[in-house]
Amino acid sequence: MTESTHTVKSYEQELDHLRSLMTQMGGLVERQTAQAVKAVVDGDEEAAVEAPELDPEVDELEREAEALAIRILALRSPMAIDLRTIVAGLKITGDLERIGDYASSISRRALRLDLDSSVMPLAGLKNMGRLVQDNLRRAIDALTTRDRDGAVAVWQSDTAVDELYTAMFRELVTYMMEDPRNISTCIHLLFVAKNLERIGDHTTNIAERVYYAVTGEMLPAVRPRGGRASASA
Repeated sequence: MTESTHTVKSYEQELDHLRSLMTQMGGLVERQTAQAVKAVVDGDEEAAVEAPELDPEVDELEREAEALAIRILALRSPMAIDLRTIVAGLKITGDLERIGDYASSISRRALRLDLDSSVMPLAGLKNMGRLVQDNLRRAIDALTTRDRDGAVAVWQSDTAVDELYTAMFRELVTYMMEDPRNISTCIHLLFVAKNLERIGDHTTNIAERVYYAVTGEMLPAVRPRGGRASASA
């Protein structure tokens, strides 16, 4: 094997390892998000405890991916699609880390919720959680398979997440106005809904980065958002 062949093989191995680190991160934050939603809607204390416990592993993978990406940029001088993949990867790992943080925040708040005596329906929150989890799964699938169409589908789904958040906000405010005893619980649920909405935003960011890495083109800077246009996060 020539030195040139060895160098190319090593370079490809580094790129594959970077993709693997992102996929591992994606799997962990998917799990964190699922456990966070379960903690709230099912009152599952074990799920609430587990999500934050995964934070150190997510953070370590982010640091490893960032160090590897910088090393490749410094030593390999990548061009074209490889360069886009690495640059997008640096941003995607940041988005994944933030998703993990929001999931942990939801879990910690779930431990402070007392929904046993609450008459408030959780259907809206369940639907929002289900959609956010589905979008996150599809975004990570698009990342893994370099699926531009899958990335676009996730990007387009952001509107539905925002609409569910708006509906939940209005519903919870109504409950607080009707009975002051609902205020504490509703405030916790508002924070949960907002964190889910932010997970949705970062998921959409991931979809945008995947599309850019694959195509070399940017999705529109303004995307539909809950019935109105809004700049991308």
